[in-house]
Amino acid sequence: MLEMKLNGVKKFMEATLVVNNISFEAYEGDKVGIVGANGSGKSTILKLIAGIEKMHYYPGYPQTSSPGYDEGLINLPREATKAYLEQSPVYPEGLKVIDVLNLAFEEIVGIENQMREIEEQMKTLEGTALEKALNRYSDLVQLFEVKGGYQREEKLSKVCTGLNFTERFLNKDFDLLSGGEKTTVVLGKLLIHNPNILLLDEPTNHLDMEAIEWLEGYLKNYKGIVIIVSHDRYFLDHVVNKIVEIEDMESISYKGNYSSFVRQKEENMRIQYEHFREQQKKINNMEKQVTSLRDWAMRADNNKFFRRAASIQKKLDKMDRIDKPIFERKNMRLDLKVGQRSGKETIKAIGVSKRFQDKIIFKDINLMIHYGERVGLVGPNGSGKTTFLKMLLGEEKPDKGVVELGANVIAAYLPQKIIFNNEEHTVLEAFRENISILEGKAREYLAKFMFYKKSPFKKVKHLSGGERIRLKLAMLLYQDINLLILDEPTNHLDIDSIETLEEALEDFQGTIFFISHDRYFINKMAGRVAAVEEHSINSYPGNYDDYKNIKQEEESQKAKKEPEINGKKEQKKNSEEINLEALLDKALAKIENLEKEINEIDLSMAKEFINHEELSMFYNRKIDLSNQLESEMESWLRLSQNNSVFE
Repeated sequence: MLEMKLNGVKKFMEATLVVNNISFEAYEGDKVGIVGANGSGKSTILKLIAGIEKMHYYPGYPQTSSPGYDEGLINLPREATKAYLEQSPVYPEGLKVIDVLNLAFEEIVGIENQMREIEEQMKTLEGTALEKALNRYSDLVQLFEVKGGYQREEKLSKVCTGLNFTERFLNKDFDLLSGGEKTTVVLGKLLIHNPNILLLDEPTNHLDMEAIEWLEGYLKNYKGIVIIVSHDRYFLDHVVNKIVEIEDMESISYKGNYSSFVRQKEENMRIQYEHFREQQKKINNMEKQVTSLRDWAMRADNNKFFRRAASIQKKLDKMDRIDKPIFERKNMRLDLKVGQRSGKETIKAIGVSKRFQDKIIFKDINLMIHYGERVGLVGPNGSGKTTFLKMLLGEEKPDKGVVELGANVIAAYLPQKIIFNNEEHTVLEAFRENISILEGKAREYLAKFMFYKKSPFKKVKHLSGGERIRLKLAMLLYQDINLLILDEPTNHLDIDSIETLEEALEDFQGTIFFISHDRYFINKMAGRVAAVEEHSINSYPGNYDDYKNIKQEEESQKAKKEPEINGKKEQKKNSEEINLEALLDKALAKIENLEKEINEIDLSMAKEFINHEELSMFYNRKIDLSNQLESEMESWLRLSQNNSVFE
């Protein structure tokens, strides 16, 4: 059985101690999630297992060691193959995406080339030489089969389908892809390669939900060992069966998924605190005894009391002290204050259409978000989520319709890619750039966002992704706002910071509208999911799990309505079927006309200058049209069900 063990790993990066005592094990079929704060050494552990980072032992280790040298052992089977998901992959120039994916078959191609060479040789060989060649050819055929040579096309097709790699994408130049696209292609290559030990560093960062869910299913059935560093708690819940937490440079292992780890950790901390309290009572009692005995010894001039005090003190000095558990580690301390209340209609989109050249993005969409709502916008990559935000912020104009903020809305926007005006500025300078605030007050405020000691004087260009988000949040939340617009807010935050952000957002009384692929975050934050589907935006009450349940129920109902295939050849359509199709077309035309008229009324009602009588007239007309629309849709549904008999 495949087995991997890390025992007491201590690693220095130059003179800096990165991890001090990392121990865990994994067996064939295990899916292990590594969690911990940013900078805790998670990625270093993956690179050590992959062999990208080397252990630098003192000569003669483990018999002799020396301070400043690495310690501990990483035990892997000699024959085990391993692959690491690179964050910044580099390949020779001129390769297309399909060429990079085919690099996963290098070994198979090598074997195949040897087989072709021997086939050519066997055309002229005779006797013993031919027999040797046949034996060698037989061995190569067997190896080709074992390495999956005959499943090459199937493996490639499966991964391309799962990660939504289209024919057009496969023929793109790899060098011209974005960083996220490159990482996704390399992930595909690793999955095709199918190593014994798969090492994934933030594999879900650049995937949309459909691809993430496919990857979850793929990894669940993966036969080898999978080690995952991830901040995606939903992903960890659905994939891993073991969690290794890195805290204070040491590791603790927990059985089960992420939610199970949280429960176990809370229980362990509760037990530790009970033991700590009991020990503290004992220590206080013993210390009082020592003080009393010494006092009596001084007053009575009796060495017997001194000896007893010394004996108790010796026991105290030798006692193995239980640490007090740290229930709340230093993290962002956010205080979201809401400005004046906005109008009831906070965000509204009426009859909006948008296209880029021949590509339709939106077609006659309608969306209304009211004050105090928390709405998550979801959809595949490239479906138009960011385009909708740009229209909302005035950076793009709709081809038709209206996208706008309501009355008295004061919005703050956190973009996915954070750019500051001057990358040479310090954190403190960037924060104070457009506001009048004393340096002391600014530093006090920045400390809430974990910028303290020397970090306020760190240059913006040297900030990590998580630090950039924290600084941008500090700048946005200093204002009095009543609408937060967030574009992938959890992307570069560690789990502790994500949970702190969630707690702060829960206290925010205004409206929150956000784009996210973080399903755990959506579950905690959303009261409604707005999904981009077929050039429209459809609303679903509840959080992400509620949305998925509704979609699964729709799929189930759709499957029930599909006619059974009996293998008989289709008969020609009779006159009754043709009449039904004509009625269906007529009903659809009526529905489209009614929807168009309702959208026109919505646009008229949204005009700035409109008197009460006109508004009332439009409102009554809209109700009448809505009733007609409902009736026509019911008729269309009945006709559709009748028509299914002929299909």
